[in-house]
Amino acid sequence: MKSLQIYIDGEFHPEADAKVSVFDHGLLYGDGIFEGIRFYNGRVFKLTEHLRRLWDSAKAICLNIPVSFEEMEAATLETIRRNELRDGYVRLIVTRGVGNLGLSPDRCKRASIIIIASTIQLYPPEKYTVGMEMVTCSTRRCSPAALSPAVKSLNYLNNIMAKIEATNARADEGVMLNEEGYVAECTGDNIFVIKDGHVFTPPVSAGALKGITRQVVFDLCAELRVPIREAQLTRYDIYTADECFLTGTAAEVIAAIKLDTRPIGDGKPGVVTQKIIAKFRELTQATGTPIYS
Repeated sequence: MKSLQIYIDGEFHPEADAKVSVFDHGLLYGDGIFEGIRFYNGRVFKLTEHLRRLWDSAKAICLNIPVSFEEMEAATLETIRRNELRDGYVRLIVTRGVGNLGLSPDRCKRASIIIIASTIQLYPPEKYTVGMEMVTCSTRRCSPAALSPAVKSLNYLNNIMAKIEATNARADEGVMLNEEGYVAECTGDNIFVIKDGHVFTPPVSAGALKGITRQVVFDLCAELRVPIREAQLTRYDIYTADECFLTGTAAEVIAAIKLDTRPIGDGKPGVVTQKIIAKFRELTQATGTPIYS
């Protein structure tokens, strides 16, 4: 199998030789940001939107990205080309860079950029047909007062601990609540419920990431003339929903059919969910930034 070519600070390295310093603050402190980006049929889906969110995350944590927006776009496309891929996933990482063992970022002279292009399979293929089973996690979502959920940071320990809970409960995903007991999101995905033909999803203020795929669903619902809005949700709203689905760049759009042993609706992917999934797949195959033009 051909070795992946990894972009690190302007140079490409074979996978086995792609290394970062043990003094990088991204490793020492989770001090950095990232984006997960999908590409389909030779096109990068929502590349501009992902890069805008990357720049917003950087600004929020006082991190200076050492290349221009256009240079980052070009580096992302070139990384995919170097790996001769047409369908897959990009992990774009910006760390604070090499510093010392102290906490202060002032010793980090220059941020570091890492771009990995490969393939991904987040959930088994059959789950996209039958739907996912979920449990509620006792691990709460970090408060927006501590770190804004709009920042896609490298520190995912909160989500990982919730994911461990879900795995131990033999569930596909875990629902995370905020400190007030409202639904925030899942361990790696935004969550939506459908009730009486209306779609609802938690607001960012509840602890939800402002997902790119989440916004695509808002756009698709407008196209399908399905009412959609943000709303504070509790577990009761999921238990009693007609349908439920999750969204994320890696997960795409996938139905959820059970929470805490309770079937959601009739326990099968619903009609509205399936329409949104179909529209999403059409969009990903036909739009995006060309890779090989």
